[in-house]
Amino acid sequence: MSFAVALAMLEREGRWLLQLRDDIEGIVHPGCWGLFGGHLDPGERPEQAILRELGEEIGWEAPELPLWFEHHDDQLSAFYFRGPLTVPLCELQLNEGQDMALAGLEELRSGRIWSPRLQQRRGLAPSLERAVRRLDPRLGPKN
Repeated sequence: MSFAVALAMLEREGRWLLQLRDDIEGIVHPGCWGLFGGHLDPGERPEQAILRELGEEIGWEAPELPLWFEHHDDQLSAFYFRGPLTVPLCELQLNEGQDMALAGLEELRSGRIWSPRLQQRRGLAPSLERAVRRLDPRLGPKN
């Protein structure tokens, strides 16, 4: 079964906004750092889904975000949007996930990001790894 998601790579002052996914059995990549976004509703375009998801997940009315790239395989169609985070982290409300943070490229390259709320490092979800490879060509083009 295939599904479609819209994901946001949002940058503020050289750092990228990440969501630490809940530690709930049965969700995709529990306990890993990922990007805010989510499934497309029936009939919804990716451009609509990303704005809706950002409103639901962090209470932010994002401006239109440009499509950055797409990834398609047998199970997933992922639409990655990229743009600026126009408000400070403290103005966002975390409504989904167990933490959020801004991480620089060096941290992202390390594959383990510090969670201020959990006081520990956690790994990256494959969707975030894919975006990091796009940001940093030295990491190689894997999907």
